[in-house]
Amino acid sequence: MQETCIVLADPSGKSWDFANKIFQGLSNKNNGKYELGEIEIKEFRDGEFKPRIKTSVRGKKCFYIHDSSLSPAMWLSQLTFTTQALRKSSCAESIAVLPYFRFARQDRKDEPRTSISAAAVANIIDRYANGVLTVDIHNPAIDGFFDTRFDNLQSFNIVVSYLKEKNPSIISENLVVMSPDAGGAARAAAFARRLGVGKLVVGYKSRKEAGQVDQLKLTGDVAGADVFIVDDIVDSGNTLVKASVVAREQGAKRVFGFCTHGLFTNGHQVLDHFDKFYVADTLSQKQHEKLEIIPLAPLFSEAIYRMSHADSLSALFD
Repeated sequence: MQETCIVLADPSGKSWDFANKIFQGLSNKNNGKYELGEIEIKEFRDGEFKPRIKTSVRGKKCFYIHDSSLSPAMWLSQLTFTTQALRKSSCAESIAVLPYFRFARQDRKDEPRTSISAAAVANIIDRYANGVLTVDIHNPAIDGFFDTRFDNLQSFNIVVSYLKEKNPSIISENLVVMSPDAGGAARAAAFARRLGVGKLVVGYKSRKEAGQVDQLKLTGDVAGADVFIVDDIVDSGNTLVKASVVAREQGAKRVFGFCTHGLFTNGHQVLDHFDKFYVADTLSQKQHEKLEIIPLAPLFSEAIYRMSHADSLSALFD
C-alpha cells in the first residue's frame, strides 16, 4: 500500500465510537499505515454550520464515517459540505462511509411531480467524493444512479456468525426464515442458506396508504415452528408487527426478528411482539431488554482494509 489511509469522523457525533472501532480493527492488522482524524462541526448563531477537517489529509486516502443518526436534512448537508471540504483539502481520494444510506427508499418516481431523491443524493456524492461504502441498502439497484464507485456490503455472514456464537439456541431444526414482503425474499433466502435452514416463508402485503399494512398473507407453513423474520429497515414497525401477529396466529412457537437499520420512529412497541429482536449498530440505539445490537464495525473495518489493499470485497460474502 503506497498511500496513508485516514479514518475521519466527528468526535461530538454518534459515529465517533463506530469510527474508533473501525480504526482499531485496521490498526490490529499491522499491515499498512492508518490514522484516525477528527472533523469539527462549527455552529453559528443563525443555525448555519461549517465542517472543518482538523487533520491534514493532503495526499491521503480518506474514509469519512458519516453519522447516520442525524436528521435526513442534516445528514445530507453535512455529507455535502464535508466531502467538498475533503476535495478542497487535496486528499488523494475520499470514500463516504454511510452505515445507513438515507433517502434510499425514494428510489423511483411513484407519483406525479415528485423527485427521485436517491438519484439526487447520488449526484451530490458524485460531485465531491470518489466512492461510497454502505451496507444492506434498501435497493441495490441504486448503484445505477452513481458514476463513481459504489460498494454495498451485506450483513448476513456476520449476523449468522453472531447468532451461532451468542444465541445458538435460536438455530433449531424447526426454524423458519421469513421475509415480511416479496421485495426482501432474496435477502431472507441468503440468511436461510447460511443458517442451514431449508424452510423459507414470504409475506405478501397490501396497503391503502404508506406505513399502514391492511393484509398480510404467508406463503408457507409456520405451524409449530420458530420464525426468524428478516428485513433491512424497521421504521414504524407496522409491517413487522403484522408479520409476527400472523405467524403466531398460524401456530408459530417463537418469533425472532432482525433488521439491519433500526429507526424505530414509533418507539420500541414493536419489540413487544417478538421474543428477541436484533439490529445492527448502523444507527445509535437505546437499550431495551428485548433488543440486541450486532456490531458491524468489524465488517466495515475489513472492507476498508481490502479497499486500501486493492483486494476483493465480494470474497467477504462468498
